[in-house]
Amino acid sequence: MTDHPSEIQMKPLTPEDLEAVIAIDSATSGTSRRGYFEKRLTAAIERPQDYVFVGLSAEGVLAGFAFARIVSGAFGQTGAAASLDAIGVNPNQAARGFGHKLLAEVEAVLRHKRVSILTSQIDWPQQPVLGFMAHAGFRLAPRVVLTRTTEEIALDLEVEEEVEELDYSSPNGDAENALSRDRVPVRTMTESDLGKIVSIDAASMGFERRDYFTRKQHESLHQSAVQVSLVAEQDGFPVGFIMARVDFGEFGRTGSEAVMDSIGVDPGFQAQGVGQALMAKLIANLGILQVETVRTEVDWDDTALIGFFSSAGFVPAQRIPLEKFL
Repeated sequence: MTDHPSEIQMKPLTPEDLEAVIAIDSATSGTSRRGYFEKRLTAAIERPQDYVFVGLSAEGVLAGFAFARIVSGAFGQTGAAASLDAIGVNPNQAARGFGHKLLAEVEAVLRHKRVSILTSQIDWPQQPVLGFMAHAGFRLAPRVVLTRTTEEIALDLEVEEEVEELDYSSPNGDAENALSRDRVPVRTMTESDLGKIVSIDAASMGFERRDYFTRKQHESLHQSAVQVSLVAEQDGFPVGFIMARVDFGEFGRTGSEAVMDSIGVDPGFQAQGVGQALMAKLIANLGILQVETVRTEVDWDDTALIGFFSSAGFVPAQRIPLEKFL
């Protein structure tokens, strides 16, 4: 059967499409990811320059959707890149090639935005999805996906909470393990930290990534289910940061997982436990918030960063990182 051109329409998703998107995803995944799609669609409409959000209508009914977001600069990557986070087709329409049509539309929009690389991740057991991605031209990416549980990190250092900070410490009075009195104070990130975050990163990278960190900070402070990004201070002056967000549903995941996008320490304060303190505090907060795991992605040859994550208890995830050059 050949679809008549007038029967199929590509268009940007709107709030009126939300229920149909959730229904299509539920039919294919077996669970509802309402919170994820509500947040992602709202963010895409508010910041369309950072997202691609397309729907495919057949005979006037939404039959499929796709979401991608601009991720240039993640963990030091250079060049414009985007991440395909979600794509779905009504199972009753699965044999009509709608998945490839949606992906082609996403790629066309990204090319218009001068994005040259599209990335994604697939769980190891998802063979049908992997086959679809391979047929669409994706290949294995030169990166490693790492993960760890939110089991507390044992530290010689303890991390100080500022007075105005939310108290995430245990109510049981276990002072031996509470992260509360350390010489590396850690507090919640605020909008006003952006300038110093960009400066810290530029001192390490050798170039400035303001657009990337502006986007990442907005995601972590306004699109995450809870605010978990942190800043470390010495004498009231920011010397390190860690950016993370809590998503429910990215890349088809249905468990409670945090995604860590960036970590940085002022070169003048490296090797003083700042990165370790930031990581320990993040893990402690996520555990108390009942987030099960935290995930990150690193270039396969960035041995220093992989070594840092390994020392913090991260291990390779059973996930396949993919990429496609547009």
